[in-house]
Amino acid sequence: MKATISKSCMGDRNCNKLCPEVFEYNEDQLLSIVKFDEIPKHLEAVVRRAAAECGADAITIEE
Repeated sequence: MKATISKSCMGDRNCNKLCPEVFEYNEDQLLSIVKFDEIPKHLEAVVRRAAAECGADAITIEE
């Protein structure tokens, strides 16, 4: 599974709070970034939750 964050990220950092192992906030760009090219299996469920809860619908998941 892969996850990406688009430029529509509002920077509310909800994904960072849910899963800091995968998401990191970039202070220069004022948006979150994904730390992995491929999401580790044990973190897939929480990444899906972060995508579902993203207010800007900025997180895209590719299976």
